[in-house]
Amino acid sequence: MKKNNKNKKDKYNPKNIWKSLGGNLLIWVLIIIMAVTALQFFSTDYKPQTIDYTQFQDYIEQDIVESGRIIGRTFKGTFKEPVTIETGNLNKPKQVTNFTTVLPEVTLDMTKVWDERGVIYRFEEQTLGLFDYIIQFSPWLLIIFFWFFLMRKMQGGGGQNGIFNFAKSRAKIISPDKPKTSFKEVAGCDEAKVELQEIVEFLKHPGKYKKLGAKIPKGALLLGPPGTGKTLLAKAVSGEANVPFFTISGAEFVEMFVGVGASRVRDLFDQAKRNAPSIIFIDEIDAVGRHRGAGLGGGHDEREQTLNQILVEMDGFETDDSVILIAATNRPDVLDKALLRPGRFDRQIVVDVPGVDGREAILKIHSKNIPLDNTVDLKILAKGTPGLVGADLENLLNESALLAARKNKKKVSMIDIEDAKDKVMMGVERKSMILTPKEKKVTAYHEAGHALVAHHTVGADPVHKITIIPRGMALGVTAQLPEEEKHNYQKNYLLGRLDILMGGRCAEKLIFNDTSTGAGNDISTATDISRKMVCEWGMSDRIGPLTFGKKSEEVFLGREISHSRDYSDEVSQIIDEEISIFVKTAEENADTILKTNIDELKNIANALLEYEAISGDEMKKVINGEAIVRIEPKEKKKRVRRRKKVEDNMPENSDSTQPIITKPAT
Repeated sequence: MKKNNKNKKDKYNPKNIWKSLGGNLLIWVLIIIMAVTALQFFSTDYKPQTIDYTQFQDYIEQDIVESGRIIGRTFKGTFKEPVTIETGNLNKPKQVTNFTTVLPEVTLDMTKVWDERGVIYRFEEQTLGLFDYIIQFSPWLLIIFFWFFLMRKMQGGGGQNGIFNFAKSRAKIISPDKPKTSFKEVAGCDEAKVELQEIVEFLKHPGKYKKLGAKIPKGALLLGPPGTGKTLLAKAVSGEANVPFFTISGAEFVEMFVGVGASRVRDLFDQAKRNAPSIIFIDEIDAVGRHRGAGLGGGHDEREQTLNQILVEMDGFETDDSVILIAATNRPDVLDKALLRPGRFDRQIVVDVPGVDGREAILKIHSKNIPLDNTVDLKILAKGTPGLVGADLENLLNESALLAARKNKKKVSMIDIEDAKDKVMMGVERKSMILTPKEKKVTAYHEAGHALVAHHTVGADPVHKITIIPRGMALGVTAQLPEEEKHNYQKNYLLGRLDILMGGRCAEKLIFNDTSTGAGNDISTATDISRKMVCEWGMSDRIGPLTFGKKSEEVFLGREISHSRDYSDEVSQIIDEEISIFVKTAEENADTILKTNIDELKNIANALLEYEAISGDEMKKVINGEAIVRIEPKEKKKRVRRRKKVEDNMPENSDSTQPIITKPAT
């Protein structure tokens, strides 16, 4: 109730009323002037009828003029009775009582004639009324008011978007009264939440920390890959702390005018200090926080001036402990060292890719507004989506809801989620791409080669799904999902990975005695892995634990752009030989596995040609010589059973609800 009363008082405050009227006064004045001008030029009903001097003399001789007023050389008269006058408007006559005419001159002989005819007349001075003045000066008034209107717009109407306010901060202020985001809506980054919780507690209870002489961190830098929830964490801090929250992007500081960035930084911190305690959030701070001396403008670069001002505001002579700066970036390697030192960004909080439990918690949050079927198990879905961040998981659930709506379902089932997962992780199905039987067969054996080598490779990730339906830029996909989260890779695992990559090419060569361009991406990936094994990870027994190809930091570009060659020609030749040995050895291993198990290769390829997509469990059944069993949906079963009751004379073994069994090819 107090809040409503306050709003009412503000609404009826004379200052606010006058401010509101002042904002609209210019528009109303323009409307009135334009209306008066239009009446002057387009309306003739209120005007006396204008006649020429010859007609006026005729009316005087006919003794039908009663009276008149002479103003200058204008005679404004009145007839004794209404007179019909041709107006010239489609020859329609008009009954006129008042008229006006312009006299060539006023002489004594003319007045004698008027006296003889009994015309009552008087002379008046030519004066202009307020209305006449408005009419006379209306063009100038229009020009003046239009100029004021234009200048007001250029100044942004008193706001921050005008041309004369370009040096003001463009930060958006989020009031504590607005809808809040809490830590309950953030999942998958528990460590980051704990770190930021201290900032919230300090803003709520600063006395508890000041008694112990503790100082709250001046700034917190959120680091992590895109989509992990850095901006969402900053929103949660503002919602939990219940203080004013200023948000701005790093790119909004620097524009075409020199000195604008530094001026906006000063204005932003001034606003935050006036509303202290408060929080400033700068998203994508790497736009202005890059290494100094890395721009084409040298030390006088506009971006560097902005960075210098940020450094001064964060830890200069005029600092305020009640203003906390939070920033986010996914490029911490390019930030200036002075920005990362204690006293400025005291804490660097890593918001990394979530684990299994984190993904499950994220899925629970994003699935609150999605009706899920009983078949949906978010824990299984979390295990099957390694490497996906919060934004990816949200998109996955949204895609599954769209697929279910496309099928006119009331709830989202696990099948819809699996289809959406395939779409997100492997690409969209390209149903319009029609492969020839030859291409389809080559693709089937290519994917079967990958899958079979993965199955027989010790320590490899299990096969999740194989498909020869074109997805994205690939004609077929063999998806592998790790059983556990991997943060470090052993040499044997990488060697097995090379074997799997070469399995598709070896299968084509073994069956068709030829190779195709479909293995191009596999060869490129295998070469990159082999090069890193030799040059970065020290996994070559011949070269040993050495690093080759130092990354060069280009000063004028501010980033790592190339690799410098810091080794001799002899070492370069050895590196090339080692890379070639890794790839060729992988090809030999894959070829050996496929030749040993060629029947299994043919069985998997035939199953792919029939079903176009099989799961990892179905692949194992094919390898073991078992049949692939696929049961039709329950709805189809019910329809078939209902039809069976009607057709009692139908043979028992003709029931169409029996499982579809595919025998392995021999």
